[in-house]
Amino acid sequence: MMTIYYRELKGYKYQLLEDFQRDIPIQPNEDINTHFIKLTKLGQLTIIKGYAWDGPSGPTIDTKNFMTAALVHDSLYQLMRQSQLDYIIQRPLADQLLKDMCKESGMSGFRAWYVHKALNYFGEKNAKPLSEGANKRLSAP
Repeated sequence: MMTIYYRELKGYKYQLLEDFQRDIPIQPNEDINTHFIKLTKLGQLTIIKGYAWDGPSGPTIDTKNFMTAALVHDSLYQLMRQSQLDYIIQRPLADQLLKDMCKESGMSGFRAWYVHKALNYFGEKNAKPLSEGANKRLSAP
């Protein structure tokens, strides 16, 4: 009998249907290459088709002017949780990038401001590296 390997995941709302690429102000010391996220030393972020994310977090509405920023922000927080990016250094940059991208997409300055403030107060726990054993690989016959 074949064994399957899997892990439990919290629910996601969205899945990327085409690769997405953008230059961002976060530039790691070394290129980062995961299955779905790539970030070069020059700050070129590529999120690969099939990537799943939960969209904007918190008590908010998933409006079109929030979606791209949430995609980028979620991917960066994922890299922080995986210890690929230093969350203490990069989290403020990722949060500011979300605010800037929301405004670029047409979100009102006031809404972008309070989204950013909410991240300042509540976002840290979502950026901290995962403890050992989190998302551990499970098996079943």
